[in-house]
Amino acid sequence: MKKWIIGCLLALLMVSPVMAGEDPYIAMVGNDRNGTDNFYNSPKYEQFTYNQNLFGVPVCAGTFPAAYDVPSHPTYGAGCEQFRSQMQVIQPEVCDSLGTVGGVGQFTDRGNDNAVTRAGNSGWYEWYIRLPKKPTGEINLVLQCGVLKPNTFAFYEYDAVSLCAGETGERVGTGICSRKEVNPGTNPLIIAGLPKITAMAYPGPFNSFTPFNLTAFRNPGTYNPFSSGVLVNNAAGQILDGIAAGTRILLKSCMDKTVVTKLPVTGQVNAAAQIEADLEMGDIIYIRMDVPRQGTTDVYCHAESAKVMGIGEAPF
Repeated sequence: MKKWIIGCLLALLMVSPVMAGEDPYIAMVGNDRNGTDNFYNSPKYEQFTYNQNLFGVPVCAGTFPAAYDVPSHPTYGAGCEQFRSQMQVIQPEVCDSLGTVGGVGQFTDRGNDNAVTRAGNSGWYEWYIRLPKKPTGEINLVLQCGVLKPNTFAFYEYDAVSLCAGETGERVGTGICSRKEVNPGTNPLIIAGLPKITAMAYPGPFNSFTPFNLTAFRNPGTYNPFSSGVLVNNAAGQILDGIAAGTRILLKSCMDKTVVTKLPVTGQVNAAAQIEADLEMGDIIYIRMDVPRQGTTDVYCHAESAKVMGIGEAPF
């Protein structure tokens, strides 16, 4: 009987696939476990952020991206995860309704310093984030910025988010802190005022490939962005090149906006005729958001305004 049981167990082990664990990950600029967790991450999110050094995933490796040393911005060495912006990173965290103003440029709140793009001005934000794990499912790009009616922080300070929260592309009414209503048949959004997204994958220390743009699923949609085996821009998908009208997004103040991107596959051709590659831990996901001059609201973003989320292989 004992020999029969041992034989059955050996047979089961021989035919069963080797299964590596898969669990959620949440990544941001810098060591993912060193973010401002008490304000930006709930306890549920916090359990899926990791000290990436324990996985052998360095915050800094190689020479890409180049070192960044700009006045009134965070300073980064070459090859490090980074946050960049057109304007100075000296603004308050407007999503913290409990913050206080102590004087000109003196802000006390629970968040990070922000950069602002004000209504009627163009601006941009960039994030370089390393994957802490090899992704095994679709990759979520999650954006969360403060969005206020024009110049309302100057009037209401940290109460502005409770009184004058906005969304990108909204039609702003006359006076302070009002939204313009529309009649049937009129789009409540000014399309030209919506930001555009660029997203790319770059190789890290454990991989080698030519960088390529990620492809987003339109959500909801048919989730079939293929034509004859090639990725195309259609009702189901959009390459995130920051150029096409289909890369526009609508941000609501202090709330998550998720862009679901297809898991890259080695050999897959995308809509820009680029060749995708399987991603590994340590690879860089680059996200850029361009705010157009036609923007109608003030947009505040910071280093943790972009997160990369998904499911990945357990490193051990």
